[in-house]
Amino acid sequence: MGSEGARKPRILCLHGFRTSAEILKTQIHKWPQSVLDNFDLVFVDAPFPCQGKSDVEGIFDPPYYEWFQFNKEFTEYTNFDECLKYIEECMIKHGPFDGLLGFSQGAILSAALPGLQEKGMALTKVPKVKFIIIVGGAKFRSASVADKAYSSPIACPSLHFLGETDFLKKYGLELLESCVEAVVIHHPKGHTIPRLDDKGLKTMMDFIEKIKEIGENKK
Repeated sequence: MGSEGARKPRILCLHGFRTSAEILKTQIHKWPQSVLDNFDLVFVDAPFPCQGKSDVEGIFDPPYYEWFQFNKEFTEYTNFDECLKYIEECMIKHGPFDGLLGFSQGAILSAALPGLQEKGMALTKVPKVKFIIIVGGAKFRSASVADKAYSSPIACPSLHFLGETDFLKKYGLELLESCVEAVVIHHPKGHTIPRLDDKGLKTMMDFIEKIKEIGENKK
């Protein structure tokens, strides 16, 4: 076990669209053990079974899940309130949590949750989200969600992974504009959870130190 009384930051990990907790766990394990040893990671499946073809078919085994459904323009969402309720239930059951980590659809959710929590629209029964780790994220485009999620700047520390060839990169940059304490790891890949090069690893370790200090100060 770690040093006496030291508690690792507990992080709820939200996987990508039409994937699963197991798949995200596999993707995250590309990161060195020296990073993973600093976190207490909890992976949960999204509430809804996959309602169409998954992009990871043939790469990762099913079952696949999705957090909510959306139209082609990503401006209308179905089962969104149920999704928020489900995430809160997971946080009550497996928590308390310090932060969120999300990839793709899970990253879009993770980045919106601190603002929605601040406005009393989500996570009202759990402690405040202290930090977020966003891999391949973006903002919600529906005004009904965006007006609440980003009307105030996202004040908690945030770490963002931006892929050079990620189709969401442009939207990930837009998200950065809403974050007060954003740290960025750039990588040459596309829409994926990348391995960490030396520079990325240093940025990640610095971020870990920062969030651990927050934990210490909150005691």
